Amino acid sequence: MRLLSKYVMRQLFPPFIFSLLVIVFILFTNFFLRAIDRFLGKGLNIFTIFEYLFLNLAWIVALAVPMAVLIAALMTFGRMSEENEITAMRTSGISYLKIIRPVLFFGTIVAIILIYFNNYILPDMNFRARLLSGDIYRKRPDMNIDPGHFIDDIPDYSMIIRGKEGNLMKDVRIFSKSPVEAQTSIYSESGTLHTDENLIVLTLFNGEIHELDLDDFGNYRRIAFEKHIINIPADDLVLMRRDSASRRDREMTIPMMLTKYKSYEQRIDRLRHRIGSSFKKTTGDSISPQSLTIANAELETFKENLKVDSIITKKDRTVKNRQLNRLQRQLKNEFNLINSYSRSKNKYSVEIHKKITLPVACILFAVVGGGLGVLVRKGGFAVATSLSFGFFLIYYIFLIGGEELADRNIISPFLGMWSPNIFLAVVAGYLTLHTVRERAPIQFNFSIRKYFKKES
Repeated sequence: MRLLSKYVMRQLFPPFIFSLLVIVFILFTNFFLRAIDRFLGKGLNIFTIFEYLFLNLAWIVALAVPMAVLIAALMTFGRMSEENEITAMRTSGISYLKIIRPVLFFGTIVAIILIYFNNYILPDMNFRARLLSGDIYRKRPDMNIDPGHFIDDIPDYSMIIRGKEGNLMKDVRIFSKSPVEAQTSIYSESGTLHTDENLIVLTLFNGEIHELDLDDFGNYRRIAFEKHIINIPADDLVLMRRDSASRRDREMTIPMMLTKYKSYEQRIDRLRHRIGSSFKKTTGDSISPQSLTIANAELETFKENLKVDSIITKKDRTVKNRQLNRLQRQLKNEFNLINSYSRSKNKYSVEIHKKITLPVACILFAVVGGGLGVLVRKGGFAVATSLSFGFFLIYYIFLIGGEELADRNIISPFLGMWSPNIFLAVVAGYLTLHTVRERAPIQFNFSIRKYFKKES
């Protein structure tokens, strides 16, 4: 049996590596073509470009590995079934469950490695890639000018333009922002901006310069010009590398996200305690409403009872109504905060589950690939890729949909992120039963094997 396991593992490894390289190449090429405009005109050295591309390889690899496992299992068992090796093994008394055991072991090893990769390597590379992307964006401000948006990348100045035709900016307005004695505002009909070594050169046409002395507002000067050139020293034209402790959810390890998750839980608990205290102080009831709808219903009931209360005076009723209205506004703000904190908490919870669900999917993909390979009896890369792409597309749609619903607090993060794996587990169980029994536990009229025989 050990010999069989070694044989199946040896058969799995080459198609896995080959599939992984092909998928990474396709995804990387697509990313490179979309990102190439970030490099053009930036004056970056080749090492910075390679570093940026290398850092973005992390999320590509994390996405490619599960699909490569599925393709590898499908190719291996498809070829073994096509060459009657599976039939020979089963004739020798080896059950399909024993044949597929090495695939499960292979998927488990890949899953363990991917869990470590997703938890420690991927977050750090995502973090460094985002910082580098921001540094590249800031390197050449002349490439980042959009009409109608303030540009703060230029040292000592803020600028906004109304339109742009090629390199010519229309209706240019520039404001000084450094702490100086005079406030300078410049308006021009048109202008250009380019960089020259460590200088930003602004060339303005047909405009006015307005200078206001901040110490003496009566001291004001207006200068008209046909052409005006501003040279701004900019040492940060050379790529400045930043460091920051602020990380997003996809740039954190599981312990980091658990800390954030607990901090939001504590904030929510404090808010609920404050709601309960305010409710008891105003109404006298020791209840803590769990939603704004329940709270408003309770307050409306209290107001109705207050109207028919003959003991309380008119003045006290007015004061009490004022307190209830104030409490109602407070509760609205408090519950809005709770909803905001809950969404933030769910965001971290979703990312924690995702770091585990994708690796676990490798094990399920291995089982699905083995069953599909036996069913199709084709071990070619084209057949394996087409089938794998369909399964992975469905899985990814489930994953993205579940993540979106969980982020919006519509469903729980657990359900949102594990539903794709539940779907895979059902498919894997069906295919395994089909192969073990040599017939499907549930019969379908459509036959994948007949389809591929007809195509060939």
